Amino acid sequence: MIYLDNAASSWPKPPQVTEAMSQSINQYGANPGRGGHRLARQAAGMVEETRRSLANLFAVRDARHLLFAPSATYALNQAIHGTLRPGDHVISSAWEHNAVARPLEALRRAGVIEVTWLPPQASLASSHAWEKAIRPSTRLLVVTHASNVTGAIHPLAEIGSLAQSRHIPLLVDAAQTAGIVPIDVEAMGITMLAFPGHKGLMGPQGIGGLYVDPKHPLQPLIHGGTGSRSEELNPPLDRPVAFEAGTLNTPGIAGLNAGVRFVQQTGIETIHRREWELVHRLIAGLCDIAGVQLLLPDGEALPVLSFTVDGVDVQEIATILDQHYEIAIRAGYHCAALAHRSLETKTGGGTVRVSPGFFNTEQEIDTFIEAVTEIVDALT
Repeated sequence: MIYLDNAASSWPKPPQVTEAMSQSINQYGANPGRGGHRLARQAAGMVEETRRSLANLFAVRDARHLLFAPSATYALNQAIHGTLRPGDHVISSAWEHNAVARPLEALRRAGVIEVTWLPPQASLASSHAWEKAIRPSTRLLVVTHASNVTGAIHPLAEIGSLAQSRHIPLLVDAAQTAGIVPIDVEAMGITMLAFPGHKGLMGPQGIGGLYVDPKHPLQPLIHGGTGSRSEELNPPLDRPVAFEAGTLNTPGIAGLNAGVRFVQQTGIETIHRREWELVHRLIAGLCDIAGVQLLLPDGEALPVLSFTVDGVDVQEIATILDQHYEIAIRAGYHCAALAHRSLETKTGGGTVRVSPGFFNTEQEIDTFIEAVTEIVDALT
């Protein structure tokens, strides 16, 4: 199988990820922070080591403000629901994943908040549209660092500077960029940063995280056992423990630790450059195929490519690639309904998205281009 769906989940994983998860299960499979015995201490030590590695990756000064979560979606919900109150106004972009759009829309429908969705080109161009949309009641700016459809990157430092100057928290969805492009939460003015473990950070599914600025008064989404102050009904308020109720996904964190280490040792710039080499090869090959329409953003972008084929259903292309060529890609709306509405691809079923990873080869890209050429010739 040729795997070209790394924007959904990176695969294959570095072998040390599997090894770290296996070691966690087989050698110290106890609950971190839930006992004083050696195995519990070893598990807790690994969790804190991972927290420090992530802090280093995102230029976070105090690792205690990096919170583990089951996914980036959970982390985004924690940030949104833990920040907003009745009557608040939120500004976001039309590029957002449903992990942002649906929580905001649910609160809006319930009459709790108001939301301004910025048009796609306006949100990307500069911070001007963001500034223009600010009201006295604006309490949160939410932005995806990069689109999971086209790869278009928002001017995060500029938006962050605006947020800081107006004293409005900035929540960033780094699902597509963590481990792919450098992120400095302080330099970029980020109040909260949500990230998954299973994409650019090379870890497994089922683990993600949320950075929260020490000064931001976030309320926990859930409550439960924390392993500390267990004799009290009121939970502890200090981070990270207040936001990590329940048993942590220790094997997932171990795998994430190994993935982050791989990214740091290999170098984000090296990974980014390699993936762009493959995407440039894709663009060169696909642009010569009659009927193929590439959705190429104007400015800075990630190594992700979406396209459509005139008169051909994108799901049919994906099915043929899978069943006849053993090539895995993603076709459809990519959980980004607002983006496809803006791109005018919603009525056509969305796009075909191709996202090479660090471990793909030039030969695999050439095989994909040949397959698409044959499919288009057969269907048009």
